[in-house]
Amino acid sequence: MTTSSLATIRPRERDSLLQSLRAGVVPRLGQQHVQVGRANEVQALLSDISRINDGGSGSRFIIGDYGSGKTFFLHVVRSIALQQKLVTVHADLSPDRRLHATGGQARSLYSELMRNMSTRAKPDGGAMSSVVERFVTHALTESRTSGEAVEDILRRNLDELSELTGGYDFAEVVAKYWQGHDSGNEQLKSDAVRWLRGEFTTRTDARIALGVRTIVDDANFYDQLKLLARFVRLAGFGGILICLDEMVNLYKLANSQARNSNYEQILRILNDSTQGSASGLGFIFGGTPDFLLDPRRGLYSYAALQSRLEENSYAVDGLVDYSGPVLRLASLTPEDFYVLLTKLRHVQAAGDESAYLISDEGIAEYMNHCAERIGDAYFRTPRNTIKGFLDLLAVLEQNPEQRWQDLLSGVTLERESNPDLAPLKLPDHGGESAARNVAEPPATGSAGVQTQIPNPPNDAGDDDLSVFKL
Repeated sequence: MTTSSLATIRPRERDSLLQSLRAGVVPRLGQQHVQVGRANEVQALLSDISRINDGGSGSRFIIGDYGSGKTFFLHVVRSIALQQKLVTVHADLSPDRRLHATGGQARSLYSELMRNMSTRAKPDGGAMSSVVERFVTHALTESRTSGEAVEDILRRNLDELSELTGGYDFAEVVAKYWQGHDSGNEQLKSDAVRWLRGEFTTRTDARIALGVRTIVDDANFYDQLKLLARFVRLAGFGGILICLDEMVNLYKLANSQARNSNYEQILRILNDSTQGSASGLGFIFGGTPDFLLDPRRGLYSYAALQSRLEENSYAVDGLVDYSGPVLRLASLTPEDFYVLLTKLRHVQAAGDESAYLISDEGIAEYMNHCAERIGDAYFRTPRNTIKGFLDLLAVLEQNPEQRWQDLLSGVTLERESNPDLAPLKLPDHGGESAARNVAEPPATGSAGVQTQIPNPPNDAGDDDLSVFKL
């Protein structure tokens, strides 16, 4: 295996990669050093990025098994979008962060997205101030050329936001930022950025600080994102790409009404992106097959979404279609996985081929060992396999007297599974009697008619259907 094309790894990137991958999370630095395969999927997302740059819109659902590399793929796409002069924001959904809610969860998601706003100059987040500064700088440059007042230029440029929902107050807040910049009022600038980030919790505070009567809340979450997309284009960027991971948290919502409200929000986003009514705005959703396909709780449980997300009926028997809204994340091939392990070995050695701790033969033996333990899951859902390989290299690095041949048989691996979707344990309401009641067949009435006892009500508002049959 020749590695002359592999670059030298900087110590910071090496440490970030190894620590993150050994912990089972996606590294924030150096992803290009370990990216392999999935060229067709990346090419499909590149076409979406180009369309957003041209003022279009798009939505993609990245679907893959737990541990198959969805989050890593999203990070790679984000880094490509930054190089293409897009603004990116990203967040993981959780019980406290949802697309639609009435208790502040949607505003919490918006605030998390804004905290993670990135540009090519600030790839690590916190770029909201930089985007507003760039918009103001363009107005200053135009003012010096034309002699027109800066505030008049700002107002004229922001006029097109007024046609959107909430656009007037958005424009007022940006104008307040310029006033703070012009007068040296740092508090006013800070308040304007706080409003844009969705950090005001009451309208009273916003009115006192900025003179506006609205704030970012659960009701206008998506409208604010459309405003922001238009604004970043005015600031000189191509558009904004929004990456939302862990969409399975919507699938796990017990309350059917809350779940359907979130799915309605997804439907609205999908309709806007396909009809072209959102300019410079792109969404990428990362989820598992259960989140998409489950006819009872997944996206397919919502008829309107199912009709829009159904796969191409002609894409069968090895045929693929990368142009649809759903992008199935293809599994790595064994060849791709071999290349990945050689890159991990290169990272471990900080780019020094003479410091390799395991030979090409050792990598092949490690793959055979994985295949014997967990079958082909070692390259389809490779997270645990990567962790095991890096653990092996760490032991070899700190114990130079050991040989990989002696340690390989001691590497323990388990098939990757999603703990969030494990079956729930039945409550124990009486030990053996409870178990016996579960195991026994349905009770028979006096007339010999079988009766199925309805499920007990769920305090969390679950939508389980209670059935009573005679």
